[in-house]
Amino acid sequence: MNSKLSLYYFPQCPFCAHVLHEIRNLEIDVALKDTRENPANREELITLTGKTQVPCLVVDGKPMLESMEIIAYLRSTFSS
Repeated sequence: MNSKLSLYYFPQCPFCAHVLHEIRNLEIDVALKDTRENPANREELITLTGKTQVPCLVVDGKPMLESMEIIAYLRSTFSS
């Protein structure tokens, strides 16, 4: 799998925590972009989606915004 993955998140977000847990469980290489720690990450997210909503998984430049949809994608793509 050669997809480039980025996750916009912030640590206090419970939905983000679920997605991060799944990423760790599946041992997926994902660029993590904290939108509260780094204002540039927040601006990138707004430019990409028009929203500040997290979690947002970006797969090859395409955003996915719902945590359950993200988890389902990760499981279907990366589970053995």
